[in-house]
Amino acid sequence: MNIPEERLVQIVNRFAELEARMASGTLEGEEFVKASRDYAELEPVARSAQDVQAIREEIAGLEDMLSDPEMKAMAEEELRGLRESLPGKERALAIAMLPRDSADSRPAMLEIRAGTGGDEAALFAGDLYRMYEKFASEQGWKVEPVSMSASEVGGFKEVVANVTGTGVFAKMKFESGVHRVQRVPVTESGGRIHTSAATVAVLPEPDEVDVHVDPNDLKVDIYRASGAGGQHVNTTDSAVRLTHLPTGLVVIQQDQRSQHKNRDKAMQVLRTRLYDLKRAEAHGAEAEARKAMVGSGDRSERIRTYNFPQGRVTDHRIGLTLHKLPEVLEGAGLTELVDALIAEDEAKRLASLDS
Repeated sequence: MNIPEERLVQIVNRFAELEARMASGTLEGEEFVKASRDYAELEPVARSAQDVQAIREEIAGLEDMLSDPEMKAMAEEELRGLRESLPGKERALAIAMLPRDSADSRPAMLEIRAGTGGDEAALFAGDLYRMYEKFASEQGWKVEPVSMSASEVGGFKEVVANVTGTGVFAKMKFESGVHRVQRVPVTESGGRIHTSAATVAVLPEPDEVDVHVDPNDLKVDIYRASGAGGQHVNTTDSAVRLTHLPTGLVVIQQDQRSQHKNRDKAMQVLRTRLYDLKRAEAHGAEAEARKAMVGSGDRSERIRTYNFPQGRVTDHRIGLTLHKLPEVLEGAGLTELVDALIAEDEAKRLASLDS
């Protein structure tokens, strides 16, 4: 992967300019925020470019030494190691230079809904939610429930949560789709394996400036909340239904006892879904290209199967099977799947640049 020297010089010089601007103390407000964001995005690319430059310079210096009989043996030995390490460094730089999704650094809204399979699907939705909670904990992220609709047998008909931390969407975005489970339900006396499913959606959360909601575009309904099993049953009208008239999006929030808190959370969910629509429209022209990547983000696409009798998890997009189902459900094993998906996506995007 031969990245031209002029390109390396451009990257390193641009980073040096940004460093100087940041250190000058003359930047304020929006200008400082933009420069900080640019600096954070460019730093890993610049460091990687400096590594490649340093190795190439060492190689050139050692090649000059080959004409000296006394230095030739030592130079050849060092050259061998440097030439072996250079392709890896150049590949790392090429990956760092790949266009990034502007939402990769964002927190995300995680939505899990029980699909086909009745009670068993709701139990599986609960398993998935706990898996993501544990995975988030491993990453140092925070998970905060927004709304939960529990099923009578345990698990969830639907659960929505905020996941905050560093690079949440970048790691979680490939989880969107249909997750299928194969196992013998507790209620199954005949020992037959049942198949059920749950749908996962991971949406990047917008900043305030990304999505402006005109109050005139909202229909707001306030009504009395209904609680599950007597829990959180309110005697006041605190549940909130927001309808966004231009898009027809409807958000209902009733988990909080306060109407004000329910409205705030409903607005947060609405903003996130509007941002997702906005991104989908912007990426419409790239839809065909995205199909070549790891999953299109289509939430109707079956992406993974969790087979309990065989203790395995298979990701159908990359054909990866891990015989470590308990570890995956405990969160730690999910890292291997996530890393493999990211690596495959990067490899396909690199290949598309070369073609």
